[in-house]
Amino acid sequence: MRLTDFWARLEEAFGPGYAASIASDQVLSQLGGRTIEQALAAGEETHVVWRAVVAAYPDRVPARLR
Repeated sequence: MRLTDFWARLEEAFGPGYAASIASDQVLSQLGGRTIEQALAAGEETHVVWRAVVAAYPDRVPARLR
């Protein structure tokens, strides 16, 4: 998954403002206790980060975006 696709999916699932907040502030155990931004900056693959988002927020991510 391209990085632009990742951000588009995150914004579609959460809205632009909330997506930015989740990416910078929410620590996910699925990412080793890192935020989305930290995981991506560390070189984590976007599809791995996206799977962590889906696992952390199963009710917020529509099935078509999974």
